This record gives sequence, C-alpha cells and structure tokens, in this order.
Amino acid sequence: MEPTQLFELVIAMFLAIIALHYAAHRLGLPPSVALLTGGALLAFVPGLPAISVDPGLVLVIFLPPLLMDGAWSIALSRLRRHMIGIASLAVGAVFFTCVVVAVVVHLIFPSLPWAACAALGAIVAPPDAVSARAVLERVRLPRRLQILLEGESLLNDASGLVLFRFAVAAAATGAFSAGEAVGDFFVLALGGAIVGIVIAAAWVKLIRHLGDDYLIIAATVLLGWISYLFGELLHVSGVIATVTTGLVASWHQHTVFSAATRMRGTSFWTVMIFLMEAAVFTLIGLSLRDVVERGGGFSTVIATMGLPMLAVLVTLVAARFAWVFASDLVIKSCAALGFTRTRPLGAGGATVLSWAGVRGVVTLALALSLPEGFPGRDFILATSFTVILGTVLVQGTTLGRVIAWARLAPETERARLTMSQAEAAMAQVQLGIVQNLAYDTEGKLIHPQLLERYQRRATAIVDYAERTEHYVPLLHAHFDVVLEAVATGRRELIRLHRAGDIDDETLDELERDLDLEELSAISAKA
Repeated sequence: MEPTQLFELVIAMFLAIIALHYAAHRLGLPPSVALLTGGALLAFVPGLPAISVDPGLVLVIFLPPLLMDGAWSIALSRLRRHMIGIASLAVGAVFFTCVVVAVVVHLIFPSLPWAACAALGAIVAPPDAVSARAVLERVRLPRRLQILLEGESLLNDASGLVLFRFAVAAAATGAFSAGEAVGDFFVLALGGAIVGIVIAAAWVKLIRHLGDDYLIIAATVLLGWISYLFGELLHVSGVIATVTTGLVASWHQHTVFSAATRMRGTSFWTVMIFLMEAAVFTLIGLSLRDVVERGGGFSTVIATMGLPMLAVLVTLVAARFAWVFASDLVIKSCAALGFTRTRPLGAGGATVLSWAGVRGVVTLALALSLPEGFPGRDFILATSFTVILGTVLVQGTTLGRVIAWARLAPETERARLTMSQAEAAMAQVQLGIVQNLAYDTEGKLIHPQLLERYQRRATAIVDYAERTEHYVPLLHAHFDVVLEAVATGRRELIRLHRAGDIDDETLDELERDLDLEELSAISAKA
C-alpha cells in the first residue's frame, strides 16, 4: 500500500469513527459495540485493502497513553484502600483463568501442547483497560465496584503478558518452571514500579523548569510512552512502569500545573484519548478479515472451530464467576471470624463484577504476536477474536441491565465534607489571607472593595453549606440567568467583530472571558 493511500485510509477511519460514534449515541448503544461492529463490516467492503495490524506497534502506540489516562484519573486513596481486592483480580483471577482455560482447551484438543493451551489462556485471561473504560463510562456503579474494575484493568495486563511470554518460551524450549514464573513476575512488577517512580520524579522536576504551557503539555503527553519504553528497554514491566508513572504524576499535577495549563492540557488530552480508544475498537473490527482468511473463510472457521471457541468463551466467563464468588465467600468467612473489616460484595455485587470482564486490544495484540508455526495459531487467533466479540457485544451491552437487576445498595463511607462544605472551608482561608493583606504596614485599609467582596463571598458560601437544599433551586435559577447573559454578550461580541468595530485579538480575549464565565456557571449548576 502506498503511503498516500495509507494516510487516506487513516483519515477515512477517523471519519468512520465519528459516524459510528454518532450512530451509537442515536441508537443508545455502547460506542465500543458500534465501533467494533462497524470496523468488522468495513473490513469486508469490496476494494478495501486488507488491514494487517502489527501487534507490537499497536501495543506501543495505544496501550501506554490509555493506561496513563486510567492511572491519571483513578482515585488514589480508594486504590490503596482496595488494593488487596484489586490484586486478587489483577493477579489471582488472571492466573486462575489462564489455568482453567488451558485445561479445557487441552481436554478438547489433547494433541495441542500444554504450552499452546497456556498461551491461549494467558491471551484471553486479562480483561482489557480500554474495553473496561468504554463499558464503565455508560453505567453507574457503587464506588467500591468501580475502583475494583478500574484498578484491575490497569494492573492485570502485566500478569497476562508475563504468563504469555512464559507460555511462548515453553512452547519453543519445552521447559517450564512455575516457581521461576512467579519469581520473575514479582521482579518485573517491582522493577516496573521503580522505573515508573523515577520517570515521574524526573517529570515533576522538568515541569517546574519549563515555564511554557505548550511545552508542559507536550512533555506530559509523551510521559506514558517514555515510561513504557524505558520499562521494556530495561526488561521490566512496561505496563506497571506506565501505571506507576501515571499515579505519581497525577498526585503532583495539582501543584505543578497552572490553571491555564490544566485547562488546555485537559482539552487536548480528552480529544486524543477519545480518538485512540475509538481507533482501537475500529482496528480490532478491521482485523477480522485477516483472522477469517487465516482460518479458511467464515464457513470453515464456524464448522471446524465454532464449538471449541464457544466453549472457551463460556469457560472464560465461568472461571471469572468462580473466582469472584469464591473470593467473596472467603471475605465473608474472614469477616464472620473477625479477621477483617472488609464487607463482602454480596451476590449482586459479585455478579456485576464477574460480568464486567470485557476483553479487547491486549488480547488481540498478543494473539497476533504469536510466531508463525506456533501450535494451534489459527485456532488461537479465531478464539481470541471470538472472545473479544462475545464479551464486548454480549457483556458490554447487557451490563447496565445486570446492574439494574442486582439492585446494588448505595455504599456508606466514613463521613466526609460535602462539596459545599469544602468550598466554605476554602472561602474562610481565602478571607483570612485577604484580611491580612488588605491593610498596609501602618494598619490603613488599602483594599476595601476586595475585602468586602471576600467577606460577602465567605458569608454566602457558609450560609449555602448550612442550607443547601433551600438554595439549590435559587442557585440554578441564578446561573440560568448568568448563562443567558453570557450567550447575549457572545452574540454582541460577534456582531461587533463582524461589523469591524473590534479586531481579532479583542475578540479572542473577550471570548475567553465569556468561555470561563460559562464554564464556571455550568459547573456551579451541576
């Protein structure tokens, strides 16, 4: 394919992404379902060249920034609080699922080497971070379940990758040591965490000296790739390195970013992540053609592999249910004996957690990376795609109904300040500093209007925090008027510009002020 044709194809793919995303919104479908299905249909359009996805390139391009985004936005305090549960899913569930799938596949195909069966198990075992995000964005979960799923999706790829590499090596050499695999896993994870901390510390020092918004944003965008590549270069877990970097950088971004940097960077980052997530699902769909052709066509794949592929999919789901429910039973037993204060999830919560294991880009990339001549490669490829398709189309579209059926009770957490109480605390501190600086060294008031404004603001916010329910309707009405005033001012500003009464620079400055006022009003109403 000519470079120009490849570029045209990429542009066409992004246009298709916009159309498919819009269609999903209109039809009430998860965007991942529309993108995956649309990509699969586009793959068989007559005249369209076959899309051959380089698995290593896909992982390097897409995985680091998507992992970085997940780590950046996760609640670190809750991550620490639920780390045992997350580790159980990210490590224990992955290992357990890998073993169960390997056993079932070996029972179906006794001639297939155990290493190949284990490779398939490692490929399909870890739920995918991208797929999990795509599903969780459209549903509302209790915070504990949300953090368990988000934390699992960030860390389980490391487990799957380690298992996969050992399985492939075992297939090539005929030797495998479980003890060595476990030891190497902890070495890779610890090494990745150290690399992540070092990269994040260097980033914090760099950001403090750059002093330019666009340079800071560019350095932050590159951070995930740098951490992942350094981790892989040093032969430790690039996944853990990226996640650790994201967690540490997220913790410090509140002190090293200016308001302008944060607003500009968030806007750019959000669009970039949207396009990357959408491109991943579209590329998965487009790769269906290559998978089907390798298997000899649809009819051959269904006739020779249909039942075994379905058996693997059912086994995968059943293994996750077994692990989650067994873990919940252990928690319940320990709580009854007084060994832990952790509450069990209950049948409803465990069902939702079990049903949310959606596979995606990592599964496909690992399957495609199998060397030519690997035992059962065509079956592994077809099964991997079936698992992705089945989990995204079935579990992804029905998770909302499962959550509704489970009727999960709202969680009761330890008492915390409400948003209005936090605002009142900030207002009191701000008033204190203004009171100190409003007078000169001789005690003369030099900022009376500023002092009066902060006094009035602090009084109003404290009163609002104490009588929130009374003020909410009035507040909404107030900001409705503000938004209408902003819209009117914007129309007048545009009229003045179109009439030639103001120049472009004036338009940009005043429009930015209106944008900030509009965003502030919308945020206050939420």
